[in-house]
Amino acid sequence: MNTEFLTLNEERHVSLTAYIQPVGGEFPLSQRPAVLIIPGGGYHFCSEREADPVAFPYLKAGYQAFILRYSLNEQAQWPNPLDDYEQAMSLIRRNAERWHVAGDRIAVIGFSAGGHLAACAATMSVNRPNAAILGYPVIDGPCARDYLPSAPDVPSAVDANTCPCFVFATRTDNLVPAENALHLINALWAHEIAFESHIYSNGPHGLSTGDPALCERAHCSRYASWVSDSIAWLSDVLGAVTLNGLTNPEFGGKVNGNREKTLNLDCTIAYLQDHPEGKAILGEIQAAHPGRPMVPPAAAGVITLRDSLEYLGMEAEKVRQLEQRLLAVQNVREE
Repeated sequence: MNTEFLTLNEERHVSLTAYIQPVGGEFPLSQRPAVLIIPGGGYHFCSEREADPVAFPYLKAGYQAFILRYSLNEQAQWPNPLDDYEQAMSLIRRNAERWHVAGDRIAVIGFSAGGHLAACAATMSVNRPNAAILGYPVIDGPCARDYLPSAPDVPSAVDANTCPCFVFATRTDNLVPAENALHLINALWAHEIAFESHIYSNGPHGLSTGDPALCERAHCSRYASWVSDSIAWLSDVLGAVTLNGLTNPEFGGKVNGNREKTLNLDCTIAYLQDHPEGKAILGEIQAAHPGRPMVPPAAAGVITLRDSLEYLGMEAEKVRQLEQRLLAVQNVREE
């Protein structure tokens, strides 16, 4: 493994540490996914407990790992930290071939204030990550401004282009209340962005990976599982790392097809009911299956047309024809 240290901004002491694993030879794959780790520290310091120790499990899982040490204290006036992220992500993607990185499979991992910066990267940056892992993140504007008066609110910035997110926190965190994570989850839900969340029962702020060498204070035994869970989740949304290469993602970044450019089988029943052409198609389907409801009314906002057609037992060829009709209908939706 090669290690590179790059200065991104000498005046603001911004740096990027790169841990680059080989490809070829014993590792037949030609490229690897990557994680960009953003430590916490209240925008006053970068926690070393949330830097290298976090990188190692992802390196073991086959990822390239990068650590961003961003603008702090008087240099952290917004948007300097976000500019630091933009510079780092742009550099990684420009050097994707040299660093053996799959440029469309880069996740950002942030903790506390670093979680705020990572969440901003996921919601308001130019160089958006492909996935985000957010640990006990500062999310709400009032909470963020306790640490950095110029920091923006995150939930209001969530949009259709936000990447899938893995969010974890502890219920008893008395420094960054778990409601920050809950507010982000609500915003992701409202915009139909895929997510996984874990609010662990007990534990203080700043537990890093939960390993005994990194935190002495008592916390629930399940907390440390966020590391393995997040790696498994990344395999779901970015694809798994194998010796033969990267697999295709198991799941997409959206929970349904409501925000695609055209109508499709993965639109929810409720969404199609509100679309004139979608409603007409649903009417045709229902007429062909009298007496069999397509979906319980209470579930219409969750169940997709694909699921409903499977329940109705529609023949594969008819499903294919229906899909072609839907894909020909433009889906205009305002954010």
